[in-house]
Amino acid sequence: MNTLTRTKLSAMMFLEFFIWGAWFVTLGTFLGNNLKASELETASVFSTQSFGAIIAPFIIGLIADKYFNAERILGILHLVGAFLMYQMYNSNDVSTFYPYVLAYMIAYMPTLALVNSVSFRQMKNPEKEFSVIRVWGTIGWIAAGLSISYIFHWDSAEGIGQGMLRNTFMMAGVASLILGIYSFMLPKTPPVKNDGKSNSISEILGLDAIKLLKNKNFLIFFLASVLICIPLAFYYQNANPFLTDIGLDNPTGKMTIGQISEVLFLLLLPVFFSKYGFKKTILVGMVAWALRYVLFAYGNAGELSFMLIIGIALHGICYDFFFVSGQIYTDARAGEKYKSSAQGLVTLATYGVGMLIGFWVAGYIGEYYRGLGGENIWQSIWLVPAGIAAAVALLFLLTFKDEKDPNKEVPAFEPETDKAPAITSLP
Repeated sequence: MNTLTRTKLSAMMFLEFFIWGAWFVTLGTFLGNNLKASELETASVFSTQSFGAIIAPFIIGLIADKYFNAERILGILHLVGAFLMYQMYNSNDVSTFYPYVLAYMIAYMPTLALVNSVSFRQMKNPEKEFSVIRVWGTIGWIAAGLSISYIFHWDSAEGIGQGMLRNTFMMAGVASLILGIYSFMLPKTPPVKNDGKSNSISEILGLDAIKLLKNKNFLIFFLASVLICIPLAFYYQNANPFLTDIGLDNPTGKMTIGQISEVLFLLLLPVFFSKYGFKKTILVGMVAWALRYVLFAYGNAGELSFMLIIGIALHGICYDFFFVSGQIYTDARAGEKYKSSAQGLVTLATYGVGMLIGFWVAGYIGEYYRGLGGENIWQSIWLVPAGIAAAVALLFLLTFKDEKDPNKEVPAFEPETDKAPAITSLP
């Protein structure tokens, strides 16, 4: 890959995740303070991410991969996203905000697969080249969070009081407009010729790999993946409102520590995975989820603020050791002919179904404890996902049989087609 192409793709990744990080991290705080949303209304808004994740494979598999250049669809979706962001910026209550955020998530989620498609098609050796490009996405997310806290101070007590968090949507909208226009300058990525064959709905959603669930170990892993998304949803929905509510300075900027740790632990994952195997690696990830929520439950913005920072920093272990190692395990378990389909099935089940359940559980738990009142509302809320994560870890420990080589136990069955579907994968 030449330097110009690498630079173009890096800038694309930076903008793609700058957009997401510019508004999604502070969304819960904005909904509660600016729109006076209830816990269940907040859960409803966050659930739009799951709806977008469920719908995205259809947009990619039925439209993008068959009829149009990936970079052109990427541009159109981000231009639409810029308009929707402007509408979200102008919304004054949840009822008018919700349709726009739902439409935005349906438009944005497919772009996560499109930026990967545009990147991979320019690479001769994706295993070595992609990580160098993808890391700019994480840098973009970090840059958005640092800008909100340390440049614009929109998440400060004064900024929130003046309703300045609304500006995050304008910032994301401007970035979306820039990426929308910029996308038409990216390397041309036409549809892949498939000799007249078309993907079935079952291929697109990864349902062709459902036979893998006949294997007990894969079934246990699959169910654990869905269940662990419940505590994950608590983090996305409640972390920024919690840190803001208890008075931690520059909460959005400090939350970028999680993305920094994600990069660092991603480098350590291959070593840990090869030395200790899949079961111990994923158990460490599950235990880290439970530990971080205990730290959130008992930490504060004063002398125990270090507990909050450690909890945020654990995001690297929580995400990489569970989800990334899970992707590696799925890849090995599925075999060559079912790799894409299996990854699609797990993505649909986790970011679609699992996160959808998680957002609503978080909403109901928040509504319940706020209804009870008292001084330790946040402590009670955080101990729930801590307990869920600990229970999932215990069940996994007791039921999953350790494997040194997951390829040895892959069920043998003949697929109907060798064609791999286009699957949306989330970071």
